[in-house]
Amino acid sequence: MKTYLYVYLGSAFLALVTTPAVIWLARRIKAVDYPGVRTIHERPIPRIGGVAIFISAMSLLIAVLFLSNPIGNAFRDMRLQLATLFCTATFIFFIGLVDDLRRLPARFKFLAELLAACAVCFVGVRVSKVGVTDQWILQLGSLSWPLTLLWIVGVTNAVNMSDGLDGLAAGISAIACGVIAVFAIHGGQAVMAVLMLALMGSLTGFLFFNFNPARIFMGDCGSLFLGFIIAASSVLCSMKSSALVGLALPFLALGVPIFDTLFSMMRRFLERRSMFAPDRSHFHHKLVDLGLKQRHVVIFIYIITLITAGLGMFMMVTRDGTALMIFLCILLLLLVTFRVAGPLRLKNTIAAVYKKYQFASQREQQQRIFEHAQLSLRNARSSKEWWTSVCNAAERMDLAWVSLKTRHKDGRVEEEIWRAPQSEPDLSRIITVTIALGKSKKGAAEEFELAISANGSLEDANHRATLFGRLIDEHGVISG
Repeated sequence: MKTYLYVYLGSAFLALVTTPAVIWLARRIKAVDYPGVRTIHERPIPRIGGVAIFISAMSLLIAVLFLSNPIGNAFRDMRLQLATLFCTATFIFFIGLVDDLRRLPARFKFLAELLAACAVCFVGVRVSKVGVTDQWILQLGSLSWPLTLLWIVGVTNAVNMSDGLDGLAAGISAIACGVIAVFAIHGGQAVMAVLMLALMGSLTGFLFFNFNPARIFMGDCGSLFLGFIIAASSVLCSMKSSALVGLALPFLALGVPIFDTLFSMMRRFLERRSMFAPDRSHFHHKLVDLGLKQRHVVIFIYIITLITAGLGMFMMVTRDGTALMIFLCILLLLLVTFRVAGPLRLKNTIAAVYKKYQFASQREQQQRIFEHAQLSLRNARSSKEWWTSVCNAAERMDLAWVSLKTRHKDGRVEEEIWRAPQSEPDLSRIITVTIALGKSKKGAAEEFELAISANGSLEDANHRATLFGRLIDEHGVISG
């Protein structure tokens, strides 16, 4: 127990010492986060606090390798897995640090996380089985790799996304580390206990400078490092115990950022935005919008995390299906919390899913009409056949009218026009597009106009105009 205490206090002391130095360094090299549309702070804040967390935790973990006691021996017995974990976590830390200093594309960071997770899986750190009950052991088989990768990358990004308020990500991560440490000590897993206590100590010291009003942010170097090493360590911990609680406890302790990430991804998918697109609709943002102060929001989320993690610890002393029931009940509690706060609205979600499905169906139908019109115009051999094909395409694409105006050299103007057979359109909802086609072989200037009724949406009308414009561009007027 002395080693556990020394590791925790040592990393906490190092964090208290190194964080002020990192604040000074960040200001010297201008590694600061300026106020913006997505931020809440009103002044520039140093954003590479993860350097202090990394140095504090890794220094103690490396020092344990040289201890001549049972814990040091246990570290050396797992040197392959631990060396891989430390190297990949260091790699992720430097990816985050470069992002804090120079800004990296989100896809590049995601690829780096995936490669690091693959390296961890390659040395055998994988979830191969889950004991739902004492009798029911779920063997994952070929699903072991993808599920482990999903867990590591998912948790890494969940912790990263939770770093939106002063002390939020650091506090949640500290609670998660404490929960995993308790489980590891309970199960006699000294290596995992030391890992988590080193991280928890560094976060404790860092929080003195990171809690509201923050003097420093952990940045991506801190949040990515924490998320990755907590996720990978929880997998390593669950390998020693196939019981459901091995993964359930870390999941519950990180329940708020995990659910927030899932709902954020769903929201971006339904809004047809990139999964990596930033927004200001996270759980903590919603609580701030409700009128709570930043400090109160963070404390509220701490309390939720402590409650869910505390209730989850009852899973360690239960048998059979009781642990599963506890897990499901706590998940329901988290869902209710998200429902009350605002990020989860079932009615709005169903409406958004229906709208997205309807939009995709319209796009598919319009694409089929476009491809049919392409063939028809390609086979046209005269101006009459060309115009007939154009009119058929206009009717099927639900256009209001199309016209072809020809200005001859002698001043004569010829116009062919097709109008939709239905009643007069609402002119206030009509979009007109004029396409100058240049001059024909006879020197006449030709101009094509199309009108689209925006009864559905402006985006849909614009898409139909784009498709029809492409038809005219690819298959110009046939004269004669």
